[in-house]
Amino acid sequence: MAEPAPARPAATVLLLRDGPAGPEVFMVVRHRQIEFAAGALVFPGGRVEPADAEIAAGLGTDDPFAALRVAAIREAFEESGLLLARTAGGVALTPEQGAAVAAAHRDALNAGSRGFAALLQAEGLVPDIGALVRFAHWVTPDDLPKRFDTHFFLAPAPGGHAAAHDGREAVDSVWITPEAALAAAEAGTRTVLFPTRLNLGRLAGAASLEAAMAAARAREVVRVQPVLETDASGARFLRIPVEAGYGGPLFPAGARAM
Repeated sequence: MAEPAPARPAATVLLLRDGPAGPEVFMVVRHRQIEFAAGALVFPGGRVEPADAEIAAGLGTDDPFAALRVAAIREAFEESGLLLARTAGGVALTPEQGAAVAAAHRDALNAGSRGFAALLQAEGLVPDIGALVRFAHWVTPDDLPKRFDTHFFLAPAPGGHAAAHDGREAVDSVWITPEAALAAAEAGTRTVLFPTRLNLGRLAGAASLEAAMAAARAREVVRVQPVLETDASGARFLRIPVEAGYGGPLFPAGARAM
């Protein structure tokens, strides 16, 4: 058998805010012409870049997930315009400051003509890695040609800051409750990938942003790498560790959009 494709390190962030019906999460719709998750409703995220590790090394932290947190913060800014950063003195950005930073740097960052480190240096900012709480860890199955080793984080969206999709990789965006996103997936009006669906399900039912964050802090993160199985009737299932806390080990594979 051929060796599995390497699983590239990646980071995803669930940006949360309190809404009238409970916590809402910021999600984007991927452009249908991009290589991965085309047309799907997803959380902001992407690959960890070497520059993310360099930024993390300069923070003076022994956090083993620092580079992943920096990548999640960078991807959140690229895809939502929300920047989880503070001044060198530890002060959070005001909505006006956040909008000014986005206007000055976001397009250049997305175009690849400016790096995230250059943005931080120009504005005197430090990534707020402490705002991110580990939520989940998923690895693409061995048999798929494009694979990621993805760490999911929860983070409060900066209060009062405006979020919007980038218009490049993402063609639409929405603040939505996990319950509404799951209902749209069930109705077929939204495409939601298997890991996204299960992580929405884990988030559903939280009474508030802080309750969701507290639950994530208290939960052990278990690595999940789904395995495709077929039963005697020919039905296909994805098996994951029951210890991961998603309500069971077996889930219908469906179209297996992963």
